[in-house]
Amino acid sequence: MAIRVFLTLLLFLSSAIVSFSLYEDQAGLTDWHQRYIGKVKHAVFHTQKTGRKRVIVSTEENVVASLDLRHGEIFWRHVLGTKDAIDGVGIALGKYVITLSSEGSALRAWNLPDGQMVWETSLHTAQHSKSLLSVPINLKVDKDYPIIVFGGGYLHAVSAIDGEVLWKKDFTVEGFEVQRVLQPPGSSIIYVLGFINLSEAVVYQIDSKSGEVVAQKSMVFPGGFSGEISSVSSDKVVVLDSTRSILVTIGFIDGGLSFQKTPISDLVEDSGKAEILSALLSNMLAVKVNKRTLFVKVGGEGKLEVVDSLSDETAMSDSLPVADDQEAFASVHHEGSKIHLMVKLVNELDNVLLRETIQMDQHRGRVHKVFMNNYIRTDRSNGFRALIVMEDHSLLLLQQGAIVWSREEGLASVTDVTTAELPLGKDGVSVSKVEHTLFEWLKGHVLKLKGSLLLASPEDVVAIQELRVKSSGKNKLTRDHNGFRKLILALTRPGKLFALHTGDGRIVWSMLLKSPSNSQACERPNGISLYQWQVPHHHAMDENPSVLVVGKCGSDSSAPGVLSFVDVYTGKEISSSDIGHSVVQVMPLPFTDSTEQRLHLIADTVGHVHLYPKTSEALSIFQREFQNVYWYTVEADDGIIRGHVMKGSCSGETADEYCFTTRELWTVVFPSESEKIISTLTRKPNEVVHTQAKVNTDQDLLYKYVSRNLLFVATVSPKGAGEIGSVTPEESSLVVYLIDTITGRILHRLSHQGCQGPVHAVFSENWVVYHYFNLRAHKYEVTVVEIYDQSRAENKNVWKLILGKHNLTAPITSYSRPEVFTKSQSYFFAQSVKTIEVTSTAKGITSKQLLIGTIGDQILALDKRFVDPRRTLNPSQAEKEEGIIPLTDTLPIIPQAYVTHSHKVEGLRGIVTAPSKLESTTHVFAYGVDLFYTRLAPSKTYDSLTDDFSYALLLITIVALVAAIYITWVLSEKKELSEKWR
Repeated sequence: MAIRVFLTLLLFLSSAIVSFSLYEDQAGLTDWHQRYIGKVKHAVFHTQKTGRKRVIVSTEENVVASLDLRHGEIFWRHVLGTKDAIDGVGIALGKYVITLSSEGSALRAWNLPDGQMVWETSLHTAQHSKSLLSVPINLKVDKDYPIIVFGGGYLHAVSAIDGEVLWKKDFTVEGFEVQRVLQPPGSSIIYVLGFINLSEAVVYQIDSKSGEVVAQKSMVFPGGFSGEISSVSSDKVVVLDSTRSILVTIGFIDGGLSFQKTPISDLVEDSGKAEILSALLSNMLAVKVNKRTLFVKVGGEGKLEVVDSLSDETAMSDSLPVADDQEAFASVHHEGSKIHLMVKLVNELDNVLLRETIQMDQHRGRVHKVFMNNYIRTDRSNGFRALIVMEDHSLLLLQQGAIVWSREEGLASVTDVTTAELPLGKDGVSVSKVEHTLFEWLKGHVLKLKGSLLLASPEDVVAIQELRVKSSGKNKLTRDHNGFRKLILALTRPGKLFALHTGDGRIVWSMLLKSPSNSQACERPNGISLYQWQVPHHHAMDENPSVLVVGKCGSDSSAPGVLSFVDVYTGKEISSSDIGHSVVQVMPLPFTDSTEQRLHLIADTVGHVHLYPKTSEALSIFQREFQNVYWYTVEADDGIIRGHVMKGSCSGETADEYCFTTRELWTVVFPSESEKIISTLTRKPNEVVHTQAKVNTDQDLLYKYVSRNLLFVATVSPKGAGEIGSVTPEESSLVVYLIDTITGRILHRLSHQGCQGPVHAVFSENWVVYHYFNLRAHKYEVTVVEIYDQSRAENKNVWKLILGKHNLTAPITSYSRPEVFTKSQSYFFAQSVKTIEVTSTAKGITSKQLLIGTIGDQILALDKRFVDPRRTLNPSQAEKEEGIIPLTDTLPIIPQAYVTHSHKVEGLRGIVTAPSKLESTTHVFAYGVDLFYTRLAPSKTYDSLTDDFSYALLLITIVALVAAIYITWVLSEKKELSEKWR
C-alpha cells in the first residue's frame, strides 16, 4: 500500500513538472542582429511641435532613414540598390520625404511618419551630369508647389502631391554642364547656371509654371573655370578659375550677367591653390587656403572680403535662419579628446551665440560634416543642436554641452573579418567563493522548481529573473569551455578596427588606424585587410594575441603601405610602421617563430616580396623553406594568371636582407576574344579535413584530392560579362577551371554553354560549389564538382586500410602529374545569390552546410547532401543507408532553414564562419549594412546538452529513484521477515 501511494505521488510530481515546463523559442537566444545606416551625407531636421522630433538622413550606403532625435533609434529606413545612390533629400508639404537617386533618374516620396512610399517617378535622362534637387520650403499643405529636379541633362518640374511631371526642359547641349538651379523666394523665375566647356558661363531664366525660357545670357571667361562653385545668394555664385588662384563672383540679376574677379593673393598673404568648401552660407563662402579656412564675405557688387579664419580641421554647417533677417552657422573642431562647438551669426562673426566644449573618445578622428538645427527654449531663447559625422563614420548628436547619443555607423562598411579567443579566466578560487557559489546554485534550483510548480511568489519570480541574468555566462569577457564566447574583429572602410563580443554583439574596444609618420600625405591610411599575427600557444602563453592590419596611403596601387599591430585583448596599438613600399598582395606563411608570430610575405608593384617580421629568427626560418615558397597572381583585366617562385635577395641601396626577388614559373593566358576572368577562389588555409577517404556505396574507397594549391577560376565570354539577359544564349558561355598553382597545370575544365555570371562559389576540402545563371532555361543554377585522387587506386580495399597494409606514406609532390577524376552535377536554384560560405568545425567531422546569402538579404542553410554529385533518381538501398537523397532537378528552399529567421542583413556583402571548441557547433557572422551573428549545429548538438535542459528535474528524478529503491528494499526486507515468521 505504501509503495502504491509513493509511486502515485512520484507520478503526480513528474507530470506536474512536465505540464508546466515550457520550451522557449530558440530564435534570439544564440543570435543577435544590429541595424545601421552608414556614413551620413545629407540630413534634414523635422522638429515640429506636434509629432516626434526626427532627422531624415541619406548615407553613402544608399540608405534613407528617419532617426529619433532623442535616442538616435531608427524609426524607419529603406536600403536602395547598390547602383541607386542618393543625390539629394528634402521634405515637401511637411509630410513627405523626397529623395533623388540614380543620377537624377529616380524621384520618390516617402511618408514622413512611417516611411511608406507614396509615389515614385522615373525621370528621363540622356547623359551623365550633376544631380540637383530643389524642394521649396514653408509650403502650404493645400497648395502644390513643384519640386525642381535636374539630372541627366534635363530639368524637370514635378508635383509634390502625386509625382506627376509638370514639364521638362532639355539641356543636353554639347559641352554644357549645369552647376546650379536657383529660385529666389516668392519668385516664379528659375535661374539655371552652367558652363560650356568650363570657359563660358550661361544663365537661363525659366518660368516655373510653364517651363518656358524667359531669357538667356552667356559670357566667356578668359582662362576658364575649375568647376568648384558656391551659391552665396539667390542671384550670385562664386567660382574658382582654372588656376585655383582667382575667385570669380558671377551675378545674374535682372537677366544680366557679370563677372567680378578677386585674386586669392588680395585676400591672404602667401596664398596657394584654393578650394571652395561645400558649406552654404548666406552672402558668404568658405575657402580653404594654406591649411586655413577663410570666411569670405560677398558684398553687394560682388566685392570679396575676408572676415575670419579657422583651422583647416574645422567643419562647418550650412546657415539657417534664427531670427528676423539673421542667419547662423555652426563650426566644430576636434582637438585631442575634446570637441569645440561654436554657433555664430553669419553677418556678425564676432557674435558667438553658443560656445561649448565636449569630451569625446579620441578614436573617432576628425569631424567630417556638421548639420545644425535650432529650437526655442522655455525662456524663448534660441537653442542649438548639432549632428556631426566623424572620420570613422560615426554619428553623434551634440546638445547642451553633451553627447546626447552616438551611433557607430562605421560598422555598416565592414571590409574584412577575423575571430580571436578571449582571455582565460582566473585559476585561483577561494573556498568561501565556492561555498557561496554552491549556495547560490542550490537557491537557484529551488526557485526554479517553485516556478515550475507554480508555487513562486511575485518576489520569487523577480529573483528567478535576476538569477538567470546573473548566471548567464554568454556575455563574460573570458573564455568558456565550449568556445562559444569569442571576439569578432571587424575592419571597416575608414580604417577603424572593432572587437565585437559574440554573446550580445557589444563593442568591447575599437581603434582607428593612424599613420606612424607625421606625413600630411598619409595622416589617416585606409584599411585593406586583417590577418592573424600572433596566436599564443603553450610556450608563449604569457603573450597576448595580436592581429596585423594592413593599410595604404591612398587609392593608387603604388601607394605606400602601413602596418599596424594591435593587441586583441586590450585594443591598444602595439606598434605601427611605414613599410616604404606598396602592397599588392599579403601572403601568410605556415611558419611561426618562437613567440608564435606568423611569418608574412608582402608583394609590391615592382615584383619584390618582403618578409615580416623583420627579425633574424624569422629570416632563418624563411631561408630554410626558401625553395618551397610559391604563390600566384591574377590579372583579371588581362586574362592572365602567373605563378611565382623565390629567386634571391634584392639588390640596391634601399634594399635590405628581408627583401627578395622572384621569377615567373608558369603562365596561364586566357584568350581575350573568348574568355574573361570573373571569379577566382581557393580553399581556406586553416580548414581542417577530418579524413581524406570516403567509403563508396560499393564499399570501395574514394580518396579526396585535398590540396591547398588548387585554384578555382571562372571565365565568361566577353559579351556575357554584362548584366544578366544582355546577351543571347548563343553569345555567352561559362567555363570553370581547377588549376594547380604550383605547376600551373589545369586539372579539370568544365564548360556551360548558354550560361552567364556573376559567379559566386565556395571551395572546401575536395569540392567546389558555384552559382550562375542559365540563359537557356532562364533560371539560376548551382553546380558541384568533386575531385578525387586516382593514384591511390591500389589502396581502395577497406581491410587494407584497417590492417595498415595500405601505402599512404609515400611522398606526394605537385610536380608529379596527378591522376584525378571528378564527379559533377547541376541543379536549378530559385533565387539569386550574393555570397556563399560553408560551415567549419574544429575537427571537420560534422556534416557541412552551405550558407547561401540570397538576394533578399537572408542566409539559407542548405545541407551539403543536397548538392552531392552521386544523387540518382532511384538510389539503391546502400545509397539510402549512406544518406544519399533522391535526385531532383531543383534544390529545395525550406523556410525553416533560414538561419536569419525573420531578420534581414540589409546590403549583405559577406559571411564568415569559425569553429567553436564543440565539434558540433560553428560560429556564423554576416555583414553588410547590418550585422548578424548566430551559432549553428549542422548535425544537431550531439556532443552537449541543450540550453533548456532541466537539471532540477534530473536531480529530483535521481533523488526519487534512490528513495524509491531504499523504501522498496526496506519493505521487501520486512515482507521477507514476516514470511519467515509464519
